Amino acid sequence: MERAMSPNTVASYCSDVEFFLQYYTSSLSGLQPEHVEDFILSRDFLSKRSQARLLSSLRSFCTWLVLEGLLKDNPCDKVDGPKLGRYLPEVLSVDEVLAVLEAPDKSSWLGLRDKALLEVLYGCGLRVSEAAGLKVSLLYLDEGFVRVLGKGNKERLVPIGEEASDALIAYLEARPAEFSNADHVFLNRYGSPLSRVSMFKTVKRVASQAGIRKDISPHT
Repeated sequence: MERAMSPNTVASYCSDVEFFLQYYTSSLSGLQPEHVEDFILSRDFLSKRSQARLLSSLRSFCTWLVLEGLLKDNPCDKVDGPKLGRYLPEVLSVDEVLAVLEAPDKSSWLGLRDKALLEVLYGCGLRVSEAAGLKVSLLYLDEGFVRVLGKGNKERLVPIGEEASDALIAYLEARPAEFSNADHVFLNRYGSPLSRVSMFKTVKRVASQAGIRKDISPHT
C-alpha cells in the first residue's frame, strides 16, 4: 500500500519470497549475501530478467527486515544483479496492425468484443490490466474519452478515437440481453469480466487468424 503497487506485482513479490523461504530455512537474522546469491544461482532456469526481479523482491523483503530490526544490514545490497542484455522488441508493421484489427469475426457478439478489445488496446494505448478493469460507467464516448484505473490505482483520462468508439458501441449493442446490466466492458461468454490471461490469449489467437507469425502480446 505504501508503494502503491498493483495486485499483480504484490503477488509476484510474495511468490518470490515464499520460494526463498522454502530454500533458506535458517534464522533470518543470519542471512548473508552469499545465501541470496546461492538462491538466485539455483534458479538458473529463469531468464536474466526474472532473476533480476527475484533480487528486487528479496531486496524489498530484506529492507522490511531491517526496518523491523530483524536484520542490521540489507544483504541484497552486496549482491550484483544479472546483466540484462538489450533487445529489440517484436513490432508490427502498419499493414499487420490493420490485418489484426480486421481479423475478428464480426457476425457474433464475441467477435465484436474481440474487435472492440483490439481497437481499444491499440487506439487508446491501454495496458491489458486497464482494459480488463474498464467499466461501461466510465465510458464518455460522446465526449471522446474514457476513464481508466492505471498502475498504483492512479486514475487518468484517455482520449478515444472514432474507430475504437464505434467498435465499442457495436459490441455493447450486441451483448446478450442478460448481460446488459454488467458494468465491466469486456465479458466472457458466461457474462463474467474477461481476465488478463484471456485477453493475452485473444490477442495471440486473432493475430494467428490474421496470419501474423510473430510472437506478440497486448503490449506489442
